[in-house]
Amino acid sequence: MPTSATAPPSSLPARRHGSPRPRASGRHITPLDGLRGLAVMGVLFFHAGHFGGGFLGVDLFFVLSGFLITGLLLKEATARKGAVDLAAFWERRARRLLPALTVLIAAALLLVWAAGPPYLLGFALEDGPWAALQATNWHFISEQVGYWNDADTRVFSHLWSIGIEWQFYVVWPVVVAVLARGRATRRLVPVVAAVGAVVSLAAMIALAHGPDATRVYEGTDTRAFSLLLGALMATDPVRRLLCRTPGRLADRLCAVLICGLGAYWFLTDGPNSPFLFRGGLFLHSLAAALLIALLAHAPAGPVGRLLGCRPLRSLGAVSYSLYLWHWPLYLLLTEEVLGFGGWARTSVLIAVSLAAGCLSKVLVEDPVRFKARWARGRTGTACLAAALAVVAGTCLLVPAPNPGADAVDLTQLTAGSSVG
Repeated sequence: MPTSATAPPSSLPARRHGSPRPRASGRHITPLDGLRGLAVMGVLFFHAGHFGGGFLGVDLFFVLSGFLITGLLLKEATARKGAVDLAAFWERRARRLLPALTVLIAAALLLVWAAGPPYLLGFALEDGPWAALQATNWHFISEQVGYWNDADTRVFSHLWSIGIEWQFYVVWPVVVAVLARGRATRRLVPVVAAVGAVVSLAAMIALAHGPDATRVYEGTDTRAFSLLLGALMATDPVRRLLCRTPGRLADRLCAVLICGLGAYWFLTDGPNSPFLFRGGLFLHSLAAALLIALLAHAPAGPVGRLLGCRPLRSLGAVSYSLYLWHWPLYLLLTEEVLGFGGWARTSVLIAVSLAAGCLSKVLVEDPVRFKARWARGRTGTACLAAALAVVAGTCLLVPAPNPGADAVDLTQLTAGSSVG
């Protein structure tokens, strides 16, 4: 989700026949921006209650992140004769992800305090520090907060996926950096990625029992295969294999994969799909990873041109901030607040989320990511310290809701129902 669609190391040449390819200067792969746009659209409609399989957009984000991040790491290792500057990598990730997330946490707490119900504020104050620590997923698992049942009580419930990505960014670059030091050990990168993906699948199948699937859905260990399958597709052996794939065959495979993924999105109904946690998510990730690798190899085909169209690319460009902001706004702009529901409410929710996401990208994401004057040197350090202080102060100073407020309402409701 948060990674820009830049080609992996020594990107394979795209096919030379057919119509003009989408712009790929600077090794930028425009169809992958479009994929990111489709992924966030699926999530938006899923959370609005209109698309049962839209949650699979998060899985697509994971695969994209694994592919792009691994490609960048291997490219650096090749250019620097096996060396990877981990500190610089983590700094880039922090610049890309943390500013928008920090603003979101502070703003969401203030908005819920000002306009949300007491129970929403109470849970937000409890979950906020975990969101800042990139550990929301394990916090919810340990507290037995069901993703499929309790998400509408938590403004930060969607940040479980950001936590998984951050945890991946901490561990996987170290693995790649160690293996990339020698030519022989670098060949182990695809092996480690493939074995890790299979182990992750085995963990999901072993733990996929009971009525609540939150443990396998939000666990870093059980979801790692999505990221690792994406990583596998960015390695040299897979790229060399794809290099021998004719452009027309790559186009047809892309068409088959995009149709198959679309059908699975429409047929899947959350945890009610029995195959989902027993191989379904793994196969979905594998198909998505193959599609991404083929698009990187031949971006000029029909599927690449479709995904590279301006609307999808624009949506993909703002997908990170849009993902951050949509869920708190969904919870605050209820049918009772707006006075209407259905598709009319969904249209308002998406429009407001888009506006918030665009503002976040323009005012926060891009200036910090591209090192605007105020985001560099001592000024940048001061801004970071101020932002962290605001988040900490918000968590500490926003008054907790009266624990008896909801109890009074509940007593009144119970009394009323007994009289009736």
